[in-house]
Amino acid sequence: MLKTSIHFPAGFLWGTATASHQVEGGNTNNNWYQWETMGGKIKEGHTSGLACNWWGGKWKDDLDRAAETGQNSHRLSVEWSRIQPTPDRWDEDALEHYRQIIRGMLDRKLVPMVTLHHFTDPLWLTEMGGWETDAVVPLFEAFVKKVVEALKDYVTLWVTINEPNVYIWGGYMGGGFPPGKNDMNLSLQVMANMVRGHAAAYRAIHIIQPDARVGFALNFRDLQPARPAFPPDAWMAGLQSQMYNNTFAGAVKTGKLDAVFKKIAIPEAKGTQDYLGVNYYTGDLVKFDLSAAREMFGRRSTPPGAEMSETGFIANVPEGIFRALHWARQFDVPLMVTENGLEDSDDHLRPQYMVEHLEQVWRAANYNYRVEGYFHWSLVDNFEWERGWTQRFGLWGLDRDTQARIRRPSASLYEAICRENGISYEMVERWAPKALERIFK
Repeated sequence: MLKTSIHFPAGFLWGTATASHQVEGGNTNNNWYQWETMGGKIKEGHTSGLACNWWGGKWKDDLDRAAETGQNSHRLSVEWSRIQPTPDRWDEDALEHYRQIIRGMLDRKLVPMVTLHHFTDPLWLTEMGGWETDAVVPLFEAFVKKVVEALKDYVTLWVTINEPNVYIWGGYMGGGFPPGKNDMNLSLQVMANMVRGHAAAYRAIHIIQPDARVGFALNFRDLQPARPAFPPDAWMAGLQSQMYNNTFAGAVKTGKLDAVFKKIAIPEAKGTQDYLGVNYYTGDLVKFDLSAAREMFGRRSTPPGAEMSETGFIANVPEGIFRALHWARQFDVPLMVTENGLEDSDDHLRPQYMVEHLEQVWRAANYNYRVEGYFHWSLVDNFEWERGWTQRFGLWGLDRDTQARIRRPSASLYEAICRENGISYEMVERWAPKALERIFK
């Protein structure tokens, strides 16, 4: 076994990612707050509540932790419902609050990546029909213009929309996200409007800030045939991947939204990305099964032998992140891993998961895939949507009663990786010895 090191390209961005509703606390004017208060929607009846109290100032301590542990970037989102609490009012104090956070990042030498839409919508927009209505596109464009004008002196790296495929599948195909519908036609309508919204945002940002880099973040699910030599499994895995992974991204590449069963021309979207953000967590095997009508006749299962995360939510399939980046090459733009991680309150699997996935990212970079950064999910435990507080993704744990942060061993591992711009045999031997054979074979 070689006692060596692997290194990432010079200038690589090393960071963590957060989202406004998940960390700020006190967001009571959006669709997720409404969803939380409806009852029966969130595990164990949890609510976001104070969250990580970033709106109360805890962002300072958490970003100190990020900077002090070698990170050079951070991805966060801004909350539309704070900035535009009603259709006819902009909250300048909220914008100034975000300016303070962004300035604080720059003071800590953290490159800011700002997400403009991360799952949450203002209640007033929800009451109008949200992303189901074509009116959302100019409304989102106006919001984007307001934010970019306010932050343009500090930010050049923008994410228009986070995981549009998760937003649509959760809210319009599975029902676990608001508005809790299950309607294929509505899902396509929402997808088309999100593509149009992204395109409008892209152009608006570049008019205000020509040197900006604008992309979106897509959740990539690695879907492989359970029986590769059995054509129905391969066909079904390809079909599910087309619908989940390719639809939005393909529309931005070609100007044509191809949802297999329906195609929609959106020519204004063609070529509206400067980079692609890839969010990767896990993968599934897909087996053709006529009894699985609710899964479009493709039953998904965990790859045999894969280690499972604490709540069984994520299988450790590191090869999937290489396949995600290989898939992303088709768009011919630089790539960022904008989210990657797993829930693990006692940190028993996270160090292994981290180094095994990063070794695959390094492999992609060595193949001259244009990978420019990696953002671990997440900096600190936060509110995990329909799963509430039952999952702990943070490098730092959170005591919700006291707001105390608890440093996990993986925070030290990630610090060593960030400072080295790479992974050494000694790091893996110390923090993730089970991964030694896989990485340094």
